[in-house]
Amino acid sequence: MVPTSVMAEIYKFGLFRLDPDAGILFLGAEPKMIGQRAVALLRVLLAKPGMPVSKDVLIDAAWSGLAVEESNLTVQMAALRRALAAQAGGENWIETLSRRGYRYVGPVVAVGDLNAEATAQKSPELILPDTPSIAVLPFLNLGGDSEQEYFADGIVDDIITGLSRIKWLFVIARNSSFAFRGRSVNLKHVGRELGVRYILEGSVRKADDRVRVNGQLVDAATGLHVWAERYDRKFDDIFALQDEIAISVVGAIEPSLRQAEVARVKRKRPDSLDAYDLVLQAQDDIYSGMPERSAKALVLLERALALDPDYALGHGFAAMGYHNRFLRAGLHEADRTAAIRHARAALANGQDDALALTFAGFSIGMDAHDRTSAFTAFQTALAVSSSTALAYILGSVVYSWAGQAERAIEWGEQGMRLSPFDPWAFAAFGSLALGHFLRGRYDEAVHASYQAVQSNPGHSINYVLLAATLAKVGRLEEARAAASRVLELQPAFRYGRQFSGVDCAPELAVALGEMLDASGLPK
Repeated sequence: MVPTSVMAEIYKFGLFRLDPDAGILFLGAEPKMIGQRAVALLRVLLAKPGMPVSKDVLIDAAWSGLAVEESNLTVQMAALRRALAAQAGGENWIETLSRRGYRYVGPVVAVGDLNAEATAQKSPELILPDTPSIAVLPFLNLGGDSEQEYFADGIVDDIITGLSRIKWLFVIARNSSFAFRGRSVNLKHVGRELGVRYILEGSVRKADDRVRVNGQLVDAATGLHVWAERYDRKFDDIFALQDEIAISVVGAIEPSLRQAEVARVKRKRPDSLDAYDLVLQAQDDIYSGMPERSAKALVLLERALALDPDYALGHGFAAMGYHNRFLRAGLHEADRTAAIRHARAALANGQDDALALTFAGFSIGMDAHDRTSAFTAFQTALAVSSSTALAYILGSVVYSWAGQAERAIEWGEQGMRLSPFDPWAFAAFGSLALGHFLRGRYDEAVHASYQAVQSNPGHSINYVLLAATLAKVGRLEEARAAASRVLELQPAFRYGRQFSGVDCAPELAVALGEMLDASGLPK
């Protein structure tokens, strides 16, 4: 379900912005669905402003590999001109060149990074929490081996996990702090963007059987260093080292740290370092949400669980991996059964592991359709770590399909505050869309659906929500364009099977189904 972070281009011209990946044309802040073929044509024209583009090139861009009549191109160009006519004179920005093709002759085109723009748009300066707050940035990997990047990330993950167990400390989720990977950043600016007082940064070097870690804690408001330390340990001391760093950071923020809170930082870890390493390697593929990458991760996770059968996080990741395969790769019963089996193992072995409980709760709720147990798992995860953004985000998904609108909205918003730049944001936006839809706030539902699409343009369910909400506000042409995108991403999609797979609440299924029928999606 989680997209990888890549640079996405956005084209600005006149009052318009084109987001090609999401398939959305914006007039100011107003989004419009114009269909993927129209988007592909406009993208080619905007990439070569003022230059002729042949009909063959345009047809290949919009109907790659297909033999189509030229009249199809004419129809799409007419639709584009109608859309551009929303700005005075816009219908004249695409010029027809007799027997040659077309060219864009409108306002100057500027090309930028959509990710940067989206960040700027959705991240006004956040108010600092009432309690001390911290973000841990990705540590630099100084080992010179890019294959060890996952190990440096694993150290940071574990430090974040330890810090998040301190109840009076507000901790930004890993998924948002890692948005700053590879960037030269001003720590004061990072503090403002994430809404935190303290920033922990550092570096890792793994060589042979030793690990060297440098860490420094900075007050983001003043830029002053609060604490810094250098560690040189044997690899088999890695868990003790991670705990020591977390305890030292908390002690620097709150010198009167109580011994009970020191004990809270320390927690049960896997018995096998090899199993720990395999789970670290699997994490990114599980987080991708894609069935093919999940299959790759599951091979590693099965090896990890053979080494340590009681490894709760290994089971939690496996539950999510099989869920990804079940929901996105054919709804095969064997995948659903495996997801539930691993989820239950994570619950049995992970009562002090918030992330394992989160993934287990999600699978139990979505795959086993046992929402009571799912919500118990989410609440237990938040009792262990109140800063677990993913518990709120995935919990909001379960609440939304259960038809619990207000809780879905509340949990989605809380998850986004704990992780403002989370790659799982699309799931929270989807929950907001369903919540507003159920509450009759249809314009807000459309807006949240568009945010879900922009957050993850490759996820078909985002376009399902968009099609339904657009149809509800009477924008049927755009709803049909969104429905077409669903079938491009998932040709075998049938909304009845989707509703059955997630055990959609009856009231929601009826309301959504009526709108999806109107958009042309098959049941």
